[in-house]
Amino acid sequence: MTRWVLAALGLVLVLGLVVAAAARFLGRPGSRASIVVSVVASWLGAWILWSFAGGLLVRGGVLVTYHGALFAPVALFGALVHYRVYVRAGRLEGLAVFVGGQLAWLAVVLVQNGALGDLWGGR
Repeated sequence: MTRWVLAALGLVLVLGLVVAAAARFLGRPGSRASIVVSVVASWLGAWILWSFAGGLLVRGGVLVTYHGALFAPVALFGALVHYRVYVRAGRLEGLAVFVGGQLAWLAVVLVQNGALGDLWGGR
């Protein structure tokens, strides 16, 4: 099952890169296809880095828990907003959304591990 998901994801990325390269070759580097590839690559890279860092920090004892699966809805919502802002307002504003999404995920991880104190009074 995991192989099929990774193969499908790889195929989508390769096709996106081919479409973006074709758009660049035809003289339209700011096409929507190249923006989609940029946004998807950014969020996939963030997922990989967060998973790696979270795993290392749990193994090293810095974090008590790290639930990487919770990053999926954050990344999906963030990527949709990132794309819409990128298309409507520009590259820098889109990157601001990306950075905001990363900071939001950092806050989630810190809350999960109690680094911000007992916010809900449940402990």
